[in-house]
Amino acid sequence: MADEKSAPGDDNGENAAAEGEAPKTGLKKFLTKKMLMIAVPALLLVVGGGGAGAYFFLFAGHAAEGEHAQAEPEHITPPKVAFSDMADILVNIQSNDGTPAYLKLSVSLELDDEEHKEALQPLMPRITDQFQAYLRELRLDDLKGSAGVLRLKEELLRRVNVAAAPYHVRDVLLKEMIVQ
Repeated sequence: MADEKSAPGDDNGENAAAEGEAPKTGLKKFLTKKMLMIAVPALLLVVGGGGAGAYFFLFAGHAAEGEHAQAEPEHITPPKVAFSDMADILVNIQSNDGTPAYLKLSVSLELDDEEHKEALQPLMPRITDQFQAYLRELRLDDLKGSAGVLRLKEELLRRVNVAAAPYHVRDVLLKEMIVQ
C-alpha cells in the first residue's frame, strides 16, 4: 500500500488536506473578492437595465396612449389678436464719421382684439411722432447685431404703450428694417 501515495505533481484534495492547505474548488476560485467586485455591479446593471427597458417599452406606451386619447377632444382656440400696420418710417440717423445714414422701418403692432385696433387708429400720428423722435437719436452702432434689434423693439414697445395710454400693445413686430 506504499504505492497509494500519489506522485508529487498530482494535486487531488487528499494530499492538499494532508499538507494543511484547503482544497480549492472551482466555486471558491470564482468567488474571489475581485470577481465579486466586478460581477455584482455588472449583474445589477444588467438586471436594472432590463427592468427599466421593460417598463419603458411595456408600461410607458400604454400611459402615453391614454394621454393622447384624452388630449384629442380638447379644442385649442387661438388667442384673440389683431395686427395694425403702421406707415413706413424713413429717418436719417447719426453715423460715426458724419456721413449721412438712413433707416427705413416698417412696423406692425400686435393688439388684443379688433376693437383696440379701431380705437388705436386716431392715435397713430402720436405713435409715429414718438417713434421718429427716438429713431433720429439712434446711431449706427445701436442697431448692430441681434441685441441692437432687440433693444430697438423693446424701446419702440415702451414708447407705443406710453403714446397709446388707455390701450395696451402686446408687441412691436418689425416687418422691414433697412439701414443705408
